[in-house]
Amino acid sequence: MDTSVWLQMLGEFIGTLVLVLMGDGVVAANSLRKSKSEGAGWVTIALGWGAAVTLGVYASSFLSLAHLNPAVSIAMAVAGEFSWSLVLPYSVAQIAGGIVGAALVWLNYYPHWEETKDPATILGVFSTAPAIRNTVWNVFSEVLGTAVLVFSLLVFTRGDFTDGLNPIVVGLLIVSIGLSLGGSTGYAINPARDLGPRIAHQLLPIKNKGDSDWGYSWVPVVGPIIGGVIAALLYLLIPITQL
Repeated sequence: MDTSVWLQMLGEFIGTLVLVLMGDGVVAANSLRKSKSEGAGWVTIALGWGAAVTLGVYASSFLSLAHLNPAVSIAMAVAGEFSWSLVLPYSVAQIAGGIVGAALVWLNYYPHWEETKDPATILGVFSTAPAIRNTVWNVFSEVLGTAVLVFSLLVFTRGDFTDGLNPIVVGLLIVSIGLSLGGSTGYAINPARDLGPRIAHQLLPIKNKGDSDWGYSWVPVVGPIIGGVIAALLYLLIPITQL
C-alpha cells in the first residue's frame, strides 16, 4: 500500500479510537459501581455517544474521510462515493482503533471493575446487547438505525454546510438515533464500535467479567452492513440534479 493509504488508515484508527474511548467511556461512567456519574441514565449515554462521534470525526478528518465505521465505508462504496479498494484497509483500521479505545477505557476505570459484580454490566460497557433478545427484531433495529445513519450521511454530502460544521451535525444525528431508536439493542450501528471492544473484552484481564456473548456478536456486525447497503441503494434511486 502506498503512503496515502497508510495515512488514511492512521486517520481511521485515531478517529475510531477516540470514538470508542469517549463513547464506551460514558457507558462506563454510567454503569460501573462507585463511578461519580453512576446511574446518570440513557440520555447521558446518547449525548455522550453523539459527542464521541463528533470528536472522532474532528480527530481523524485531517488524515482520512473519517468514516469510523465499516458499514459506512461499505455503503459509500456501494453508492459510488468511495473506492472499494479502501474498504478493507479502512475496516481493519477502524476495528483496531475500537480495540485500543476500549482498552483505554478499561485502564481509566481500572478500580471500578472489581467493584462491579455483574458480568452483563461489564460487557455492556464494551459492546451492545439487546433489551429483549429476539434475533429477527434485534437485526431489524440495527438495520433501521444504520439505514437512517447512512442515508443521512449520504444526503449530507449534497448539503452546503459551513466549514467544520458537518461533524457537529453528524453528532446530533447519533444523539437522535440513540434517543429514538437505540433502546432496543443499544444501537451499535457500527461493526467496529461493537466488534473491536468485544475483542478487547475477550482479551483483557477484566475483574468479574463473564463471556463476551459471541452468539449475539454477529447482529451488530451484519445488521449495520445490511442497513448501510439498503440506504446506499435507496440513495442511488434519488434523481440528483445540479441546481
